[in-house]
Amino acid sequence: MRRREFIAFIAGAAAGLPLAAMAQRQMPLVGFLNSASPDTYRFNADSFREGLAKAGFVEGRNVRIEERWARGDYGALPALAAELVAMGVAAIAATGDVASARAAQLASNTVPVVFTIGGDPVRHGLVESINRPGRHVTGILFNPNVLGAKRVELLREIAPDVSRIALLMNPTNPNFKIEEADVEAGAKKLGLETVTLTARNANEMETAFQQLLSAKAQALITASDPIVLDRREQIASFALRHKVLAIGFVQQIALAGGLLSYGPSISWMYRQAGDYVGQLLKGSNPAEMPVLQPTRFELVINMKTAKALGLTVQPSLLARADEVIE
Repeated sequence: MRRREFIAFIAGAAAGLPLAAMAQRQMPLVGFLNSASPDTYRFNADSFREGLAKAGFVEGRNVRIEERWARGDYGALPALAAELVAMGVAAIAATGDVASARAAQLASNTVPVVFTIGGDPVRHGLVESINRPGRHVTGILFNPNVLGAKRVELLREIAPDVSRIALLMNPTNPNFKIEEADVEAGAKKLGLETVTLTARNANEMETAFQQLLSAKAQALITASDPIVLDRREQIASFALRHKVLAIGFVQQIALAGGLLSYGPSISWMYRQAGDYVGQLLKGSNPAEMPVLQPTRFELVINMKTAKALGLTVQPSLLARADEVIE
């Protein structure tokens, strides 16, 4: 290569670097805020990206994504949300329930927020109404109805001899008391006793397990909480080891080894959140985007676990299951 051509090549390459960086900066930046851990919640972040791609936005091609994870510390969420706002995000996907949604909502009055929560967004002050949110916040509602009582019914159907149920709850979750009351009411209707166990992290989870054994509870129903879901392997392992019937709110708990789960698809919720963020990037107004709600609930039964626990699952219940894990 001649000297003049070499100099022209170097100059062109140098000029190209700022252009590439500029192109990156011109891509819209989306914030992904979650209260759990990326180590065990990555499948949800992947579902979010699928929904974003469905709306026409692929990471690295025409959108950038910044993730912030609270790793089970709800108190860290406000600072993480403020950090995303300071970076100039075009929208925030505030995932991982009400605490995350509140943090993103309060971090800015203008940055659009798409939440994924299990409680009533009107009661929590996130939106003015389900059909017309009216503010800079909208999202996806995981549980339009509290389903704890239904899980008690399914437990009684699969194990009619159970008399005492433990409820595993995160006391920092804003829906704690509502879910607790729902399960207690369902249990009382069937003549079952309940004991509430609380845990905010892995260490407290072990303490709760010991309390369950002391209370001689035969079954465990988990709260609809991201921190609880984050510890699904720990919960399923304990339950199987001590012959406790573990009932979860999403299929991932049954897949981890829990006896059964009943509730909406959490992957559906995250995909819808990605699609909603994509609509915001196209110019939609969050104030006019109705909060989406699931129309389908999944019953998943882990037959491998049922056999290990010595349970016989009636064919009528198996016939109603959306998925049976063998």
